[in-house]
Amino acid sequence: MRQTPIGSRSPTSGASATPSAAPTTTSYVLTQPPVYAGPPQPVDPSQPGPPPRAPREYVPVAADFLRYAAQQFNFTPLRPHGEIEYKRAYAKTALAAGLTRAQIVRIYAFESGGNGGYDVQAGLEYNSPGARAINSALGYNQLLNTNSVELLAEKGDRFVDVLKARAAGLTGEAKAALERKIEVVRSMVAFSRTVPDDWNEHDKLANTPRGFAVHSLNLDIDVGPLLQTQKLLYSVHFARSKGYIAPLTAAELEMMNLTGDGNGIDMVMMPAALRDKVPTSNFFQQGGYGRNPVASRNNVVAKLIAATDAKMDHEVQLQGARDMAAAF
Repeated sequence: MRQTPIGSRSPTSGASATPSAAPTTTSYVLTQPPVYAGPPQPVDPSQPGPPPRAPREYVPVAADFLRYAAQQFNFTPLRPHGEIEYKRAYAKTALAAGLTRAQIVRIYAFESGGNGGYDVQAGLEYNSPGARAINSALGYNQLLNTNSVELLAEKGDRFVDVLKARAAGLTGEAKAALERKIEVVRSMVAFSRTVPDDWNEHDKLANTPRGFAVHSLNLDIDVGPLLQTQKLLYSVHFARSKGYIAPLTAAELEMMNLTGDGNGIDMVMMPAALRDKVPTSNFFQQGGYGRNPVASRNNVVAKLIAATDAKMDHEVQLQGARDMAAAF
């Protein structure tokens, strides 16, 4: 069974330009995962009451990323004056990179709940009492801290070039401030390259104080849109490298964003006749599949893509998505 951690990106560096072979029914497990139907877990008679819950592991949030940035790199991200300012910067960056308006708006709506801010974090999309961050996924495209480190390691030089070009058109304190930021980004790039270009190695770095500091770049109006856009560009370029040259719909691009490029492209290139037969469990690790009710409820590829489109149709009606559309 082909599996990838939910929310991660399969490496695309050095991807072959050879078109992928068309999948067939023999490429996948066609039976659905079994549903446990046995007895409930027995109660230990020597223990009064239910067993104590293990304490929840603390998940760092935006305030932590900012604190680490100040401690580790003496850096404070330049925050926008308002949400619209960040949306305009992101829309301009993503459109210039070749993403379409529909891809940008609909994926934003899906990932952020239709109304999330540039600093929205997984688990905190809605203003619910007692809400807690469930992981480090941050921003319009929900980048994990490992994504941030990996993107900086692989594309940091290009990000620096973009910032240098902007600085060339500025004067005075604005120019000096951006030049200071460029030096910080260079330091973060160097840190991100202290390990081999490998997801697991980047994950180790990402879960250190300096790694959390790198993740704070998503909150910066100059660098954040570059990171968020590049995450989606990886998937677009990966699809092309596999011979899929048609524009990806927002739902298809989200499949790659959700399950990793290697798994997502299989769903995208799958013949329509197979989409109704292949279980979505083929594209997730067991734990990720079990934690994702959307994937397990919509348990074949056709249903998952349709459900993603339906959620996008609903979320694009909310004010945040409308503002994103207006940013164009």
